[in-house]
Amino acid sequence: MAAGLILIDGSRGEGGGGVLRTALAMSALTQQSLRIDYVRGGTNHPGLDYEDLTLVRALAKSTNAETVGAEVGSLNLTFHPTRRPQGLSGPLDIANEAARRHPNALVVLNALVPVLARSGMYSQISVEGETYGHHALAFDYFANVTVPAMARMGLGMYPEMERAGFGRESAGLVKMDIEPSAISGIEWSDRGALLSCHALVVIGGVPASVGARGVQHVATLASKTKLMIEAEAMTVESSNPGAFVTVWAEYERGFGGATAMGSRGLRIETLAQTAFEEMLTWIKSSATVDPFLADQILIPAALADEPSVFRISELTPRFLSSVSVIKQFLPIHITVRGVEGEAGLVSIRR
Repeated sequence: MAAGLILIDGSRGEGGGGVLRTALAMSALTQQSLRIDYVRGGTNHPGLDYEDLTLVRALAKSTNAETVGAEVGSLNLTFHPTRRPQGLSGPLDIANEAARRHPNALVVLNALVPVLARSGMYSQISVEGETYGHHALAFDYFANVTVPAMARMGLGMYPEMERAGFGRESAGLVKMDIEPSAISGIEWSDRGALLSCHALVVIGGVPASVGARGVQHVATLASKTKLMIEAEAMTVESSNPGAFVTVWAEYERGFGGATAMGSRGLRIETLAQTAFEEMLTWIKSSATVDPFLADQILIPAALADEPSVFRISELTPRFLSSVSVIKQFLPIHITVRGVEGEAGLVSIRR
C-alpha cells in the first residue's frame, strides 16, 4: 500500500478544504493512494469536518477505497482506491451524526463531478444540506455558471434543487444526474461578446415583497451602469427562512458570477448591491472566468486531452494550492502567469 503513496501536507498553501477535495478527487481518478496530514491545518478549525467526511465516504464507495482516519476531527487521512471509479446512485451518506451542521450540498457534488463523469456510468445522486451559504458555493451559481461552463467542456450534469437550505444548520436537498463524459479543453484567452446577464433573487419563508425589492434594486443599478440585465425573484420551499442574490454573465468564451447571502437585519437592497458590484468589477476586467469558477474547472481541464487556456480575475491561494496538488498526481504542464491576489493567465497541457 505504501508504494506510490502520494503525501500531501494539508496545512500548506490554502490549507483548507480545497486541498483535501482536490487530493481526494485526483486519488480516485488516477488510482494512486493518498495520505494527507494536517488536514485543514491552515484554518482555525483543523481536522476533517462533516462535509469532508461525506465526500470521503462517497469517493470510497465509488472506488471501493480503504481508508484510515476517516472520522470527524481527524488530522490525518489515508485513502487507498482499489478499483476505477464507478457510478453512484441514491442519497449520499451524510456524515453529520449527532450534529446540527450539514455539508454544503454543492461543494460535495462539485467535487464528485469529474470523478463520476469519468466512471463510464450514469450517476443519479442526491445530497442533503446547505444550498445557500456565506462565502460558499450556492445552487443558483452552480446551476447557471458552473453547469454551462462545464457543458462547454463536454461534461453533462443536471442538478435540481428540491428544497432550499439557507446556512449550515439547514437541510436543503439537491439531486443531480451526471453523464459519462469525454472532457474537452477550452480556449478562453479572450471572452468575446457578452451573450447575456442575469440576476436571481431567491427567498424562502419571507414576504414576496422582499424579492420584488431586490429585483427593483438590481434594475436600478443596471440602469445606472447601462448594463442590460434580466432580473427575477423566485420563492422556494426551504427548511428555514432566508434570502440570496446571484448575478452572472455569459460570454462567447467565458462565465462569471457573484453572490450575496442574507442575514438578520440585512436589507435585500444591500445583498443586491453587494452581488451586483462584485459582478460589475469582473465584467470590467478582461478575465474569462471568476476565481470561483476557476477552482471548479481546474480538474476537468487537467483531465482533457486538448490544452486549455483561461484568464482569472484573481489568483487565489485555493486555486494555486489546487494546481500544486494536481501536479503531484499527473505529469502535466500547468503554467500560471501572475501573482497571488492579482489577475492571471492559466495554460494547461499534457
